[in-house]
Amino acid sequence: MSENGIGQNAARFGSFRSCAATHAGTANRLNEDAYVNRPDLGLWAVADGAGGHVAGEIASAEVASLLQSIDANLSASEMLVEVRTRLEAAHARLHSEASRLGSGAMVATTVVVLMARDDHFACLWAGDSRAYLLRGHSLTRITRDHSLVQVMVENGTLSEAEAARHPQANVITRAVGADIDLLELDKRTGQLQAGDRLLLCSDGLSKTVPEELLAELLSGDDAAAAERLVTAALMAKVTDNVTAVTIDFTAGG
Repeated sequence: MSENGIGQNAARFGSFRSCAATHAGTANRLNEDAYVNRPDLGLWAVADGAGGHVAGEIASAEVASLLQSIDANLSASEMLVEVRTRLEAAHARLHSEASRLGSGAMVATTVVVLMARDDHFACLWAGDSRAYLLRGHSLTRITRDHSLVQVMVENGTLSEAEAARHPQANVITRAVGADIDLLELDKRTGQLQAGDRLLLCSDGLSKTVPEELLAELLSGDDAAAAERLVTAALMAKVTDNVTAVTIDFTAGG
């Protein structure tokens, strides 16, 4: 952990260099975010726990633990199936735990997962943790939030700026462990180019740091982008937990 209290982890394998940074935020003692940083598997994830004190931490840790333990010798198609299978298993376990705790209990977490093999990637997600692609100086959002305010934005009721400040901005419509029998995951795929940088983050970052500043802070050929992003959120007095995982692709390894 760095002097500013930001937990960090860096790793490199083949064509991928990745770095993770996380902090509880300025108003929290408990960090209910969790991440996976495994370039050796071609696998990265961010999970943002929901459900109140401790329950969110249990949920995000469950997802991260199941993803961390995936076998390294899987093909790209096998990896995709295994990630789905493990997220569905986590959903069932957390749903069962919430039922055990009684009526109205929730033990759930958002998740965004990135898998990459050679120069192709696949992204799966549920909730409002996000994935972005920085190519050159252009930042593109890969994911679409599963949230109440996102529906309002798409209906024209709210602008993007208004959505970030809306009293119901934290209401998500999908999550691992949510009170539905089947886990719904969205998926996007794409091709990578040398020099691409991907970002996975919890909403503590995306709701605090504007996308224009995200792009600026992500730029630069160094391994400190994840820490810069979390530091920027802390400087903006983020109260939520905040986590960033950056993944750099260099063709040829």
